Amino acid sequence: MNLNSIFSNQRTGNNPYTKASRTDFQRDFDRIIFSSAFRRLQNKTQVFPLPGSVFVHNRLTHSLEVSSVGRSLGSVVGEFIHDNFNNDLTEDSKNFYLHNLGNVIAAGCLCHDVGNPAFGHSGEDAIASYFDRNESDLKSKFNEKEWADLVNFEGNANAIRVLAQQQQGKDAGGIQLTFSTLASIAKYPCEAIAKKKGIVHRKKFGFFQNEKDIFLDIAKGTDMIEESNDPYIFRRHPFVWLVEAADDICYNIIDMEDAHRLGIVSTSDCKNLFFELIKSETNDTERVERKLSSISNENEQISYLRAKAINALINKSFELYKNNFSSIMEGNLQKGLLDIYRSGNKTLQDIESFSIEKIYNHKAVIEIENAGYNVMYELLDHFIPSILKSNDDRKSYDKKGLKLIPKQFFYEDGTDYQKVLGVIDFVSGMTDNFATDLYRKIKGIDIGMTM
Repeated sequence: MNLNSIFSNQRTGNNPYTKASRTDFQRDFDRIIFSSAFRRLQNKTQVFPLPGSVFVHNRLTHSLEVSSVGRSLGSVVGEFIHDNFNNDLTEDSKNFYLHNLGNVIAAGCLCHDVGNPAFGHSGEDAIASYFDRNESDLKSKFNEKEWADLVNFEGNANAIRVLAQQQQGKDAGGIQLTFSTLASIAKYPCEAIAKKKGIVHRKKFGFFQNEKDIFLDIAKGTDMIEESNDPYIFRRHPFVWLVEAADDICYNIIDMEDAHRLGIVSTSDCKNLFFELIKSETNDTERVERKLSSISNENEQISYLRAKAINALINKSFELYKNNFSSIMEGNLQKGLLDIYRSGNKTLQDIESFSIEKIYNHKAVIEIENAGYNVMYELLDHFIPSILKSNDDRKSYDKKGLKLIPKQFFYEDGTDYQKVLGVIDFVSGMTDNFATDLYRKIKGIDIGMTM
């Protein structure tokens, strides 16, 4: 890949360039901040149930923190590219890497979760399994590639759709982000039919058939390496590794801090794990110990160690990015930056094992995942059979149910695939509270007028 051609300020929707005081990539960040899809993340579960008496992270606060880490990573990598490949760069490229790569990674991190449905990963599972469990009734209505999209529903692919597709009655190109920002979140740049476990860029899939042409434009505009065109498979874009690393850094560390605040993880366990991680990356542990001894509040002690741990992981990710830069540019790296680090760092392995045992399998987390799965599944079951009937075949209850779907998600004149995607857009975009409230109403659990 050529460093001069892997970024682009072209936007979805083919909008002409307009001059502004902000750069195109700063405008991406602002557009995401003001989008309704981003705003809804404030009431989508990250790990722990919402709301609670103790404030924990939701998808929005997680995304803001990932964006902060991503900006740091993008800035130091941009300086590295500018300083070490200066003779290979055009003047525009020098300016981009020195001043704007951080903005691109920050924007990518900000929107990396906008395609995730309510209730964490159980929401994704509910959507995919709805089609799997109803295969005998539904599969014949779709072609092979469309069916693969549905039974493998994936939040990463849905993010591209949420950000770039034209909804009913709305402007073309979604919120019209640059190709650079959209390429940075494409962790799995392939069609669903091409997904394959064990291959980093094909572990899941990156775009729905409905957005294939949009994705091909993004891939072409950012010089992504094409591995196959039937089905379409691309190698990861070089910016993806930075967005992924920022996300991995935050959830490895922040989930532990949340668990501590909730009393799930003891102060001593949390302090020991964070301190061991910091110690593995710095020789200046005496200064950390002195600072820690001056703080008496346990939550503040953990917050301090969390900040130091994140800084250590940012530095390590930058080092790994530099060391693997040739493989990244050639599209040959087969492990995420934090995965590479984890394989040789026992403390990070311990944090992962501890998190799986104590956090992700905690009763409260399992309960919300089970409840969320059932809520999302039942909502799909309420709408999809009705949307797939012709208008003449719809009974009164079908028509009443479909009136609950907002106009921008109602593709009555589209194919069965497009109609179903509209329902998925509606359901996957719901917040935890909205999905739960609607479920209770359509099931007759709550009856009464609310506005």
